[in-house]
Amino acid sequence: MSTMFADTILIVFISICTALLAEGITWVLVYRTDKYKRLKAEVEKQSKKLEKKKETITESAGRQQKKKIERQEEKLKNNNRDLSMVRMKSMFAIGFCFTALMGMFNSIFDGRVVAKLPFVPLSYIQGLSHRNLLGEDYTDCSFIFLYILCTMSIRQNIQKMLGLAPSRAATKQAGGFLGPPPQAAKFS
Repeated sequence: MSTMFADTILIVFISICTALLAEGITWVLVYRTDKYKRLKAEVEKQSKKLEKKKETITESAGRQQKKKIERQEEKLKNNNRDLSMVRMKSMFAIGFCFTALMGMFNSIFDGRVVAKLPFVPLSYIQGLSHRNLLGEDYTDCSFIFLYILCTMSIRQNIQKMLGLAPSRAATKQAGGFLGPPPQAAKFS
């Protein structure tokens, strides 16, 4: 049990280190560039402007106002796309580094139970949570599952601490992966 606890702490530490490495690579390749700074400022400005306009608009607003808002939304969407393209080169570098690191860590933790889950994962997640582990106890947790969970939570928090996370206004206007598109039903 103590080796399992030590492995868990080690994986959390590895996750923190790889998140810091990823943010360092991203800072070198993206965050310090003038193009990124300009695009980010533009997205922030447009998001706030659009949010104010949407708050003041009423249901009986004229077509002109609605067209202006649609044009601003289109501009914001284009700037968000450009911002994503600027970030793309760092994503490739991070992907390459993480692929190399993942192979090394998988060989170190291959077949080792690194944590005990307090639940049985859903059947389609069991392949990941029980990867390369012997036995039928699906509450056993593999390295890859714990590492992914840690990295997902830790990297976002590191971005927030370093002030590198996108603002709430920009995120709200851009729409989320699981959320509805921004204000899609309001003007239809």
